[in-house]
Amino acid sequence: MSNGWLLLLYITLALPAAGHALIFKKDSRSALGWVAICLAFPLAGPTCYFFFGVNRIRSRARKLEEGSPFKIEHEMRDQRLIMAFQIPPPLDEIARVSDAVIRRPLIAGNTVVPLVNGEAAYPVMMSAIETAEKYLYLSTYIFETRRTGRAFIDALCRARDRGVDVRVIVDGVGECYSIPRAGRLLARRGIRFARFLPPSLYPPAFRINLRNHRKILVADGKVAFVGGMNIHDSHLADRKANRHRIIDLHFQLTGPIATQIEHVFLEDWRFATGESLTPGPVHAFNKGSTICRAVVDGPNMRIDRLEMLLFCAVSFARKSISIMTPYFLPSSQLIGALQAAALKGVDVRILLPGKNNLPFVHWAAMRLLPDLLERGVRIFFQPPPFVHTKLILIDHHYAQVGSANLDTRSLRLNFELMVEIYGRSVSRDLLPLFESQRRGAREISLEEMQRRPLLLKLRDSFFWLFKPYL
Repeated sequence: MSNGWLLLLYITLALPAAGHALIFKKDSRSALGWVAICLAFPLAGPTCYFFFGVNRIRSRARKLEEGSPFKIEHEMRDQRLIMAFQIPPPLDEIARVSDAVIRRPLIAGNTVVPLVNGEAAYPVMMSAIETAEKYLYLSTYIFETRRTGRAFIDALCRARDRGVDVRVIVDGVGECYSIPRAGRLLARRGIRFARFLPPSLYPPAFRINLRNHRKILVADGKVAFVGGMNIHDSHLADRKANRHRIIDLHFQLTGPIATQIEHVFLEDWRFATGESLTPGPVHAFNKGSTICRAVVDGPNMRIDRLEMLLFCAVSFARKSISIMTPYFLPSSQLIGALQAAALKGVDVRILLPGKNNLPFVHWAAMRLLPDLLERGVRIFFQPPPFVHTKLILIDHHYAQVGSANLDTRSLRLNFELMVEIYGRSVSRDLLPLFESQRRGAREISLEEMQRRPLLLKLRDSFFWLFKPYL
């Protein structure tokens, strides 16, 4: 390539792309990486940055927000608000931060029921579909079209046939995990269906990141389901012959929290289709005693809500921090908060899968563990099958449950939904689930990690270099 053409590429492509990355990237490492790629490869670098590095989602979402019917004032209507001072310390400190960051009210009168594996979750979800009278909203990352997926499709069609307004969102990339694709089967049977940011050649749109990882089912605004389970046969973990079985946890939420979760779906529907739907009324409080709040995060947000909220919750912990996650690649700030909590005497316990379905993520995580062990954090490896559960418990009376993992993809790149839970149900219902998994897990020591062969340490460190992108 002649010097003249090279100079032209630099002026028209490389320098503008590098400048854009320098100004708009939040993470200095990400900015440095894109600047280096754009300048080193003045044609391929800016092209890759255009397709993979530019976040067009935030500006699009902000335009939609201008006409959104889901203002904070609407959500507060007819709801019982919980002020931070009504929650005992140190949970009141978490609540105050959450109030400022989330700008969605805490609401009382809810019941939270954990559902272990598909054997427990799917029948209850199907029952909610079968008894719905007005509307059903379903959103999932993966919608497999084998036995479980076909059963859900049949139930949704039966609901549609009896006059229920049924709408389904499936992530545009997650849908491709199964053939035939769920969208085709749903559309063929007349179900209103939307793909969330599907890849396309024209106009060019291929986003490996920026996925909708939320799992939502709402029936009539009265009951909602969130958690880590997709619609997939692998979640039927009681079947020993299922070679791909996965241990996971889902949650049934009854009470006014269902309205907040419904609003999340309707915003996603508006984002995916441009269609605004009128939210249903806030239903009367049930006899539940649990205080909840829906927490949404994604690349359209101005701040990383989940990471900020988790950092504050860890920092405010006084007695215990219990974390169960399938993918553990937190930011250096969150690692520092976990280390500081352990050093001040908080019992910090982290449960990870001993065998991961994404080995390179597991290897990168291994690089982080010695520093945590050295500061007193306890780490446990769970035996197979793969455990996909996401559960965060602080001081036995605060929890976060939902779809987010503790990695860059979830905390900064994906659209995620978590639910804050305050109250006795955390220690009564959720802590026993954590303890049962911990008892079956193997605790690892700092000495064990230090004795690992050099080649394994080099492998782990190599994949750790890609931590911001895993």
